[in-house]
Amino acid sequence: MPLTPPSLAGYQRSWLSRDVIAGVTLAAIAIPEVLGYTSISQTPLATGLYTVIFPTVVFALLGSSRLLVVGADSATAAILAAGLAGLGIAGLQPYTPEWVAWCSLAALVCGALLLLANVLKLGFIGDFLSTSVLVGFLTGVGIQVLSGQIPDMLGVPKGSGNWFEQQVEMLRSIPDLNVGTTAYAVATVGIILVCDRFFPRIPGAILAVVGSIIVSTALGSADHGVDVVGPVTGGFPPVGLPTGINLADAWKVLAVAGSCFVLIIAQSAATSRSFAAKHGDRVNINRDLLGLSGANLAAGLTGTFVVNGSPTKTQIVDGQRARTQVANMTMSVIVLAFTLFFTSMLTTMPKAVLAGIVFMIGVSLVDLAGLSVIRRKRLSEFVIACVTGFVVFAVGVEQGIVLAIIVSILEVVRRAYQPASFVIQQDVEDNPRYLRAAEGAQSLPGLVVFRFDAELFYANASRFTDSVEAVMRSAPSPVRWLVLDCSSLDDVDYSAGVALCSLVDYVHAHDAKFGLTRADDGLLETLRGYGLLDKFSPTQVFPTLEEAFDAYRADVPAST
Repeated sequence: MPLTPPSLAGYQRSWLSRDVIAGVTLAAIAIPEVLGYTSISQTPLATGLYTVIFPTVVFALLGSSRLLVVGADSATAAILAAGLAGLGIAGLQPYTPEWVAWCSLAALVCGALLLLANVLKLGFIGDFLSTSVLVGFLTGVGIQVLSGQIPDMLGVPKGSGNWFEQQVEMLRSIPDLNVGTTAYAVATVGIILVCDRFFPRIPGAILAVVGSIIVSTALGSADHGVDVVGPVTGGFPPVGLPTGINLADAWKVLAVAGSCFVLIIAQSAATSRSFAAKHGDRVNINRDLLGLSGANLAAGLTGTFVVNGSPTKTQIVDGQRARTQVANMTMSVIVLAFTLFFTSMLTTMPKAVLAGIVFMIGVSLVDLAGLSVIRRKRLSEFVIACVTGFVVFAVGVEQGIVLAIIVSILEVVRRAYQPASFVIQQDVEDNPRYLRAAEGAQSLPGLVVFRFDAELFYANASRFTDSVEAVMRSAPSPVRWLVLDCSSLDDVDYSAGVALCSLVDYVHAHDAKFGLTRADDGLLETLRGYGLLDKFSPTQVFPTLEEAFDAYRADVPAST
């Protein structure tokens, strides 16, 4: 392993000032954000700060991405809280040291899973969450997160029961809202919206935090029924294994950690790729898995919860024109200093301010624009996104991630089982034209060049042969040549090979010739092993479409 981390390779001194400024800006935004995430994970405020100290630095040293910011994340925090609540452990309550210990244990298990994924080079797992499913999932998380903050923004008790029952109870409590609490929440949301709209370089969240502390202290808001944060235990993060629990209980959090594991791979990989492509950099997803593994192990050993790559904070770093992970390490140093010396400043901050910040984070996750684009482009995937989002907020985040995985895999299988099929023609300049393989389609009178737009395997082999036979039966002219375009076929399993042999027999039984075009050497070797190439003349294997058409015209002059 090289001594210089990949994320810092080729570092230039001229980048330093830009990286440091970006790190300072990121710290100003990250501090209120990670404090807010603790209300999702239901852990003490200091644990949020811990997520962007050692975990961020460890990723910077081990990962490959130059910009990816690793720390607390709303989606994984929501999965974690829901998962721990569902463990059914007697006496396990949010915000307690025991709850934090279980959160840290989940981070350790998640780190171990990510390390295993790195060793086995499983970075491709993230590709199994489609964009539509991920948009739906994060939208569902956003709805759950923002709706969960409304009671704290109004100063009313949180309801119990399922999501719908909680909303009904919250609506019934509106007449009892606390005016002072609501004012702080509304002011927080307003400040963030104004800064985002008119002063995008000014972190609205930090302005809201500082302003609320000043106003709350001056007015003595805590004496007027406004809930405040109260004393915050800061100091250096605790280093060591989670206390009070047995590591042998790690299996109990395996499902929770597994759900976080899948989302971390999908979200972090997508973020790393997008920003690397933007700057012409290369990203090694499997190396990033090592960094994410180290980050989560560091989280578990420093008293905090699961961490993830953050698209929003990465966008902030990029917007500040940072070049490397030095920006993120600068943020970590500033947050550490704040944790050591300044957490006492948070004592008089109204809880409604944190609720307002998290509410806006939830709003940013609700991707209505993305859903609208998906609806216009592909209605079936829009329905999948909506169903995924609904399950997340109405049933549970953990169930939502399981559904997202299942739906994504089923969509892959569906596309492979039911791909598009084409009959290929030529235009006046002999360029290929792809027509849907419907009744009456043919390439030339008596010729059908058929393309099956997927790999051939046991599940779709019968569908493939049925489609070819249907086109042959419905062709306007009796089919004399059936040529299979193999440009979309890299491999054919044994079941599909048997089906292909049967298709050749079917074609010959109808007094027609069978041929192949655009088949690579590997595929031809596989088909030779199945005995397929022994069933027809070697002269019926054509390297290009043009040669297949020319050979047919030479063999059947009337076709011209």
